[in-house]
Amino acid sequence: MHIITLAEDTAGRRDLLAEHGLSFLVEVDGLKILFDTGQSTTVVHNASILGVDLSTIDKIVLSHGHFDHTGGLRQLLKVMRKEVEVIAHPDIWDAKYVQRPGEESYSYIGLPFQKDDLEGLGASFTLTDKPVWITDRILTTGELNMLIDYEEIDSNLCVKKGGTFTPDPVRDDMALVINIGQGLVVVSGCAHRGIINTLCQAQRLTGVEIIDTVIGGMHLFRATEEQVELTIAGLKEFGIQKLGACHCTGFRASVRLAEEFGDVFFRSSAGTLLELP
Repeated sequence: MHIITLAEDTAGRRDLLAEHGLSFLVEVDGLKILFDTGQSTTVVHNASILGVDLSTIDKIVLSHGHFDHTGGLRQLLKVMRKEVEVIAHPDIWDAKYVQRPGEESYSYIGLPFQKDDLEGLGASFTLTDKPVWITDRILTTGELNMLIDYEEIDSNLCVKKGGTFTPDPVRDDMALVINIGQGLVVVSGCAHRGIINTLCQAQRLTGVEIIDTVIGGMHLFRATEEQVELTIAGLKEFGIQKLGACHCTGFRASVRLAEEFGDVFFRSSAGTLLELP
């Protein structure tokens, strides 16, 4: 099993592009699954540099509908030149906005394309709030249950409906889970609904208690010091052997994770290759 980071906020090589966004190529059981598509053309560029043939991708999974995870989809489909299943939550099509600190106006941060346009380029959408079993050991979490009291949705995230802005519960937030026998691998986009909630759901769906590997965004860049420490304590309960933080985890939280997890921790920049049994 291989996981290649195709797009992220930082790049591990000078010939690769970095952008605020995320994309992983997961290769397992003869399948190639692209998890998120970055913000722009970075996935296409970096894939070319890394020798990844995008036309061989079997499925695309979108973690949620924000532009930094979906903005590369149109260019990707144009390069792939074939029909491909895109698995996502129906709420990816919500009109998503953010009200940034110090600003009175709202900024659009949703999926930047129309559904029919993407379908015309080969996207075949499977939209459901339920888990999708891709194989008997690969699945999406579906809509995540909010059970951990210290994990909350950002209050400045909104959805526009009928000209009115209302809080966005980010119900479309989900992760990819792979059972590798020795435990679970969980690939996270932003974990808007909480990384601990995400891991707990992976356990419930699979019946597997051990979380071997966690890689992706953990949305701690705005978290309080208390929340970061509670998250660290929560992560330690899973027996994680590899912890790859990136994107919206944030620098401060990543430093604390590195301090606490030592050699288990790694920074997953664009170009990072993670090999698993």
